This record gives sequence, C-alpha cells and structure tokens, in this order.
Amino acid sequence: SPNGRLRRTWPLAGGISADMTAVEMEDGNGRAQKFVVRQYGPAHQQQNPHIAAHEFQLLRRLQDAGIAAPPPHYADPAGALLGKPCLVMGYIEGQLDFAPADLPQAMRQFAHHLAQIHSLTDAKLGWPLLPRLGVACPELARPQSDSALETAPLRRALAAAVRPSSRTAVLLHGDYWPGNVLWQAGRLTAVIDWEDARLGDPLFDLSISRLDVAWIFGPAALSIFTQAYAAATAVDTTSLPYWDLCAVLRLARLAGTDLAAWVDFFKPYGRADITVPWFQEQVQAFAKAALAQLTKRQNP
Repeated sequence: SPNGRLRRTWPLAGGISADMTAVEMEDGNGRAQKFVVRQYGPAHQQQNPHIAAHEFQLLRRLQDAGIAAPPPHYADPAGALLGKPCLVMGYIEGQLDFAPADLPQAMRQFAHHLAQIHSLTDAKLGWPLLPRLGVACPELARPQSDSALETAPLRRALAAAVRPSSRTAVLLHGDYWPGNVLWQAGRLTAVIDWEDARLGDPLFDLSISRLDVAWIFGPAALSIFTQAYAAATAVDTTSLPYWDLCAVLRLARLAGTDLAAWVDFFKPYGRADITVPWFQEQVQAFAKAALAQLTKRQNP
C-alpha cells in the first residue's frame, strides 16, 4: 500500500511456536485494514527453513478449497525485513473460547471443520511439498522425555501393537485443538496455526482433538465431538485406540513436568476449574480407555 498509514500494532496472546502481532493500517483511500504478522521461532526455522513460503502456499490452497483459514498476503522467507522469517495474513475477527455458551453446538462445529480439512486429499491439494506422516506413531521415534504423566505402559503397548493399515493420505492440520480455532458470537470463524500441516491418516488429527476435548471439556463433549465427526465422514475408526495412545504420548511430551504452568494458561479464559488433578484424571481416563480398546482389538 504505497500511500498507506500505520494506525497501531498490538501483540496477540496465545502464540507458542511463533510471535504474533496484529497490525491496523489505513490505505491510500482511507479504508482501515487489519493484518497479522507471524514471526517463526527457531524450532520451526530449524525444522523447515522454508516454513514461511510453505505456509503461504498452503494458506492459498486452503482459501481455494473454502477452508476457514486466514488469507495469506505476503511472505518473507529469508527474514530480510524483521530479522526472522515472517508471514503476513489477513486478520480474522474472533477469539479463543474455552467456555462456550453452547458447548454441544461448539463441539459439532469443531468436528465439522476438521471433517472439511480431512476431505482434502493429496491429489486435491496438488502440492507435493507437504511432509508425510508414516503409519507408525511418530512419538515412538522420539527419545522418551521427562513427563509428569506415566507413559511407559503406553509406549510398550504401541510398540507391540500392529501398525495401522495405510490409507489415502489427507490433509492434516497437525495441531487441531481448541486453542487453534477462533470464535465470534458462537460461530467458528477460523482455524489458525498451520505450520505443522502434513499428509497422512486422519485419525492422527482426530485423536489429538479427542484428547484435548476430553481433558478441557469432559467426556460428554468428547462423545458429541466424536459422533459429529463420524457422521460427517466415512473414515474407518478401527485404528483409533492406537492413535489415541499416540496422542497421549504427544501431550505428555508437550506438557512436560510442570503441569501447573500448563493449566495456568486457561485461567485468563475463565477456566480456573481446570486444575492439575483434573488434567491428570481426564488424561489418565482417556489413556486407560484407549489402552483397553487396543488390547481388546489386538487380542480378540
């Protein structure tokens, strides 16, 4: 915008993997516009030096497919402007909501948008640069890290289990949880943070979502979300217990040993009821159910 004028900037809360800044400007005709500048952290830069260019291309394809994702405007893969790679996207009105007024309806919308994402196969995307997820739980390939959650029995069960069968690869968000969707007036307005996107088994995404829904909103919400997803897709869920356990290992790694800091994230969003005991109880119940189902299917 050659004749544009900067009005204000402000940091956006909630970003972990990248620094997020909102920018409001006025174009040469006096019209106000808002954008988001996403600056990638060192972990993602090391994992993918081309992350800004790749996410820009992915967001363009998501726009073409009608997915509720931020529209991309500009990418600086080399970090020439701000010292590190960045992406400029359109600002979408909305906020995180961990206490929706109508929880069942929110869970149905959450499931519907995940089903939309999974409707995009690698052939439909037509973009060969996305990484591919293997058929085995990726957490098993990582060194076992310290965690406040007991994971050794889960790792043994997954290592001994028959790997899920390969299926048509679909687009995976990679981190589809309630902290990566925006809401406004009870409507889901955007799915954000696509830097972990890949191609693979849709149950990988589904299980991450299921676990986070379970410990944030409880078992009733988990049931509504899972049923709504199943009704919107034709995905075979036979291998769901395997991926559920994989999701628990992933969460244990991310949460680490400081569970108090993990649950403190939710207090500003009106969820002081989410405590360490609640977190542990819900995650352990989820893991126990998945382990029992996996054992039953492996030993009918």
